[in-house]
Amino acid sequence: MKVHVIGVGKMGLPMARHLAAAGHSVTVSDPSMERCQLARAQGLEVSTSPAAAMAAAEVVLSSLPNDAALLAVAAQVAAHAHVGAIYVDTSTVSLQASAEAAQALAAKGVLYLRCTVSGNNKMAEAAQLTVMASGPRAAYTTVLPLLRTLGPNQFYLGEAEQARLMKLVVNLMIAQTSAMLAEALTLGRKGGLAWRDMWQVLTASAVASPIVKAKAVQLSERDFRPTFTVEQMIKDLDLILNAGETHDVPLMQTAMTHQLMCAAVVQGDALDDYAAIIKVVERGAGIPDKL
Repeated sequence: MKVHVIGVGKMGLPMARHLAAAGHSVTVSDPSMERCQLARAQGLEVSTSPAAAMAAAEVVLSSLPNDAALLAVAAQVAAHAHVGAIYVDTSTVSLQASAEAAQALAAKGVLYLRCTVSGNNKMAEAAQLTVMASGPRAAYTTVLPLLRTLGPNQFYLGEAEQARLMKLVVNLMIAQTSAMLAEALTLGRKGGLAWRDMWQVLTASAVASPIVKAKAVQLSERDFRPTFTVEQMIKDLDLILNAGETHDVPLMQTAMTHQLMCAAVVQGDALDDYAAIIKVVERGAGIPDKL
């Protein structure tokens, strides 16, 4: 299939590579010259005319940072893609922005799939993402071979914004896992348990979810280099809390976790991994950052 990928950041670039490796005709574009140069260095064709690339593509796929970017790109796709083309967006955005994009695309006869993904950039590189899709069922069936290049699991959830909401549900649990770990590990350290001993026990225990095991690899060495930053998690928590208001669901624990993330920013950890809220709770208990 002819695919144009818009946004070759840490998630979009490996997605584009996997599509090309599977034999699809892939072009890419990105507002960052640096990212375009990196894509070219990795063997991808960078389009000199994104408008022309969208017009020629059977599928336009995007990986974008926020609502504003989605609405801008959706408007471009609506303006340039041909009737019957499929627009697949993998971004984490609000339900409202996604619904607004859907209206603009439908008016131009472009089929719109919300294909959110669960997983970080390392999982994107390894083609281990989980895809959650919603939108026209026929369009989903058409692009399913493309989605299978991104990871082993694909789920079709409905005709509208179900995939957007499901991504927020998943990320709510991810954020809350970090808050749970922050309090548990701080209690253990303050009581005299060794940091690495706690991680060994946790990863062998009943609470050893895949994300706990994945975090243990770095955090057992107190390595807070980001797979997903505190700032990025705050953006997602804002979306989650907004969804709670939209659906009249009180999210009190999530609001507390949001405040912990904000405290991490104030304390200088904005660009650390979101698990840096562990350090926030430790500081509150009078425990130094270093072992």
